[in-house]
Amino acid sequence: MAGKKRLNAPSERPSGLSQRPAEASASLICASSDLADGGDGIRFEAECNGLTAPAFAIRHGGRVYAYLNRCAHIAMELDWKPGKFFDTDGEYLICSTHGALYAPESGACRGGPCRGATLTGLKVFEADGKVYMRKD
Repeated sequence: MAGKKRLNAPSERPSGLSQRPAEASASLICASSDLADGGDGIRFEAECNGLTAPAFAIRHGGRVYAYLNRCAHIAMELDWKPGKFFDTDGEYLICSTHGALYAPESGACRGGPCRGATLTGLKVFEADGKVYMRKD
């Protein structure tokens, strides 16, 4: 076999090519273009403490944020219709059941029955025109 070039086995990757970090350590939520600033959010399922829970991603101030879809006051989903998380001004996230207002950039309650509490945030990032949630 002298002089023959060894072919990589299917499970091997040629040197210099490796799985992209976004694919290896995160799960895809949606395309970046699916999230408009202050617009509808994207619902998805997230693993939290070994359980699957409803979650959502939104864009505010040009950045993407994600939270478990659970009001900090009483564990109810926030959106009044799928993907409707913002108030009419697109300034705050609002609980459709209790009217609690949350700061989109931190999940902190800014008004309503759960003042001082926060939504459970999830680690998300954008890469190559897509939004991912970190698996760690």
